[in-house]
Amino acid sequence: MANISDMEALQYREELMHWADEVDYAVTIADKNCVIIYMNERSRATFCKNGATLIGKNLMGCHPEHAKVIIRRLLSDGGSNAYTITKNGQRKLIFQSAWKINGEVCGLVETSMVLPADMKHFDRDAK
Repeated sequence: MANISDMEALQYREELMHWADEVDYAVTIADKNCVIIYMNERSRATFCKNGATLIGKNLMGCHPEHAKVIIRRLLSDGGSNAYTITKNGQRKLIFQSAWKINGEVCGLVETSMVLPADMKHFDRDAK
């Protein structure tokens, strides 16, 4: 790997902070108090009506009780939760994961992506 200057490293880190801004799936991030601190463009388009934003709101208000139990567990113990749903005729993969800094849970990241109807599946078991 080529050496990069401090300025290049700083620019790269700044760009990396925005990695989710334009990906083709929803990314929503909440802090450990369940306050939504980030929504990428797709997340805002999916969850925000009439231009309103959920940033700064508590995500517990967006989930039923059984989901709140899972969220509390993720924020307490770490780990992840994954499932699929069908919504508006589209099959989606929902993946929720605790995010950490130096091993300490700091919040929750939720990604939601549309699964193509013709999505291929491969079994790659070791032989």
